[in-house]
Amino acid sequence: MASILVVDDNEMNRDMLSRRLGKRGYEVMVAEGGAEALELVSEHRFDLVLLDIMMPGMDGCEVLERLRATHDPARLPVIMATARTESEDVVRALKMGANDYVTKPFDFPVVLARVGTQVELKRSRDELDRAHRRMKKDLEAAAKVQQTLLPAGSPEIEGARCVWRYLPCDELAGDTLNVVPLEPGRTGLFLLDVSGHGVPAALLSVTLTRLISDASPESSVLRVRDPQTGLARLASPAEVATELARRFPYDDETHQYFTMVYGVLDAGRRRFTFTSAGHTPVLHLRRDGRTALHGSTGAPVALIPPALAPSSYGEVVIALEDGDRIYLMSDGIPEAASPGGEEFGMDRVAGILRGALEKDLEGSLGALLEAVETWTEGGGPDDDVSLLALEIGP
Repeated sequence: MASILVVDDNEMNRDMLSRRLGKRGYEVMVAEGGAEALELVSEHRFDLVLLDIMMPGMDGCEVLERLRATHDPARLPVIMATARTESEDVVRALKMGANDYVTKPFDFPVVLARVGTQVELKRSRDELDRAHRRMKKDLEAAAKVQQTLLPAGSPEIEGARCVWRYLPCDELAGDTLNVVPLEPGRTGLFLLDVSGHGVPAALLSVTLTRLISDASPESSVLRVRDPQTGLARLASPAEVATELARRFPYDDETHQYFTMVYGVLDAGRRRFTFTSAGHTPVLHLRRDGRTALHGSTGAPVALIPPALAPSSYGEVVIALEDGDRIYLMSDGIPEAASPGGEEFGMDRVAGILRGALEKDLEGSLGALLEAVETWTEGGGPDDDVSLLALEIGP
């Protein structure tokens, strides 16, 4: 039942309005002046106020002004009641935030129609607010689930140090990353970016994270089983990409695909072997400052027919020395645009990280993100940002 406050200094008007509105099922309270009306609004929750403009002492416009200081028009609709000759007051009230008006002497079918319209509008807004709060709560819970799938702290890797940053641009992200222990001396690292944003991208991102983070022999995409011996062995990065392409073909309904870098760090041999499915280049920063960018070795997953996948993904092997650094990142960094629309670019990324060699690994990521923030003049990237960095050392 909607609750209405009728404010009018005329007792007859208050009585007629309260009786007519009561017969329509509204719960009605009355006030004969502005001060009383404000007190009732502070003590009760109303769905609408029917407010007379011409009242002694505090007039309706002053009451409206005070109401709008604490209640916006969507939360507390106000219909002004005015004499037919007071058009200037109506204009003033509407500019101050009144939702509608009715004229005196009252045409009750018109009054009831306008009251009903405003009450229904408020109910619709309230329902939208409730739905928004539910959705926001669900999104916050889903974001926490995504966070739990990221590495805990700085992952321990034999023969290397590792740090990461994960900065979603919305509650949910299409980016994800992880570090996966495979076997003694070998560690898998991946960073991927699902097309699109919001819930659809996040659902696929979570699915992929769980799948690629599982290194158990039974069902993992990180292992393949020899058909003759039945024994599982570690899959090469290209085999991992091929298996993902088989399991995630292009869907004509969702139109989703994802880019990815998956690599294996071999601590004993000091090498990093990876495949890149349409992803942002991998940056190899040598300890002497030389840089190399290694681009994609195949198409994004789900953009090629699964039958062609085995011949589509190549591999890159990077020989490493103590002090060398490897950076994996999503396109949110190089594609961050200046106010003029110019992208940050991978060459600028390489220059910033080269200039941050004297910093520790965490500090180098901080320097890069600070440079991007400056480049965008505080606007930040328009896309999710994921960074995963390695430094080789004892």
